[in-house]
Amino acid sequence: MGEPRSTRHARTILALLALLLLAGPALAQTFPALSGRVVDQANILKPEDRAAIEAKLKAHEDKSSDQVVVATVRSLEGIPVEDYANRLYRHWQLGTKEKSNGALLLVAPTDRKVRIEVGYGLEGALTDALSGIVIRTAIAPKFKSGDFAGGIQAGVDAILSILAGDAEEWQRKPKIRTDETSSIDLVSLIILAILIINVLWTVVREARGMGHSVRKRRGQGWVWLPGPSSGTGWGGGSGWSGGSSGGGFSGGGGSSGGGGASGSW
Repeated sequence: MGEPRSTRHARTILALLALLLLAGPALAQTFPALSGRVVDQANILKPEDRAAIEAKLKAHEDKSSDQVVVATVRSLEGIPVEDYANRLYRHWQLGTKEKSNGALLLVAPTDRKVRIEVGYGLEGALTDALSGIVIRTAIAPKFKSGDFAGGIQAGVDAILSILAGDAEEWQRKPKIRTDETSSIDLVSLIILAILIINVLWTVVREARGMGHSVRKRRGQGWVWLPGPSSGTGWGGGSGWSGGSSGGGFSGGGGSSGGGGASGSW
C-alpha cells in the first residue's frame, strides 16, 4: 500500500517551505543600478579617484571589449560575498553575450569582504589562483591601512594587466597560504548547515502536527502558498532580472559561473 494521503500532503508542504527557506534571501535581494563602470554605493571613493578608475576601465574595454566593473556596496545583506557577487554579476550581465568577457571587483567595506568575480570567457586568463593573489597582495594590504581608493586602484591595475596578457609577473608572486581561510570557510559552512538542519527539523515537526488536518478540497485542488509580492523577487528591479542600467551604460548579456576569488582584511 502507498503512504497515507496526509503524509504525502505533509511532504509537499515541507518541500514548499524548504524551497521558500532557501530562496528567501534571493527573493528579498536588492542591487544598486549599473550606472557606470564604477558603482560606489558605499561612498568610499573621491570623485577624482572614481574618474581615474573609470577612465582605465573604459580604455581597456574600448581596446579589448572586456567589461570590467568596480562595485562597492553598503552591505552584503547577510549573504556570503561569493553568492552576492555572483548574483550581482548576473543581474548586471557583465561582458558580451557571445564572449561572457566580464569581471567584477566587489568591495563591501562594512563587512570587510572583497571579491573578484570572473565571467566564463575570462576564466582562462583571470584564473581563481591569480584572482586570489591579486586580492591578497595588491588589494587587502591597502584596505587594512584604510586606503580604499589605493586598494581598488591597485586591484584594477592588476586585473587589467593580467587580462592584457601580463600574467607572468603575478604568477611569480609567492603562494599565499590558504589553510587559515579554508578553515574559516569550513567553520562557516558547518554553522550554516547546523542552522538549516535546525530550521528544517522544526518545519518537519510542524508539518507532522498539521498533516492530519490537511485535506484536499473537493473539486478545488490544492491551495498553494502565495508567491512574492510585486516589486521583489526576480522582477521589479531586484533579484535576478536582466542587467539594470543607468546613465547610458549597461551589461552586454554575459554571465558567470562563480569563477574568481574572495578575501577579507
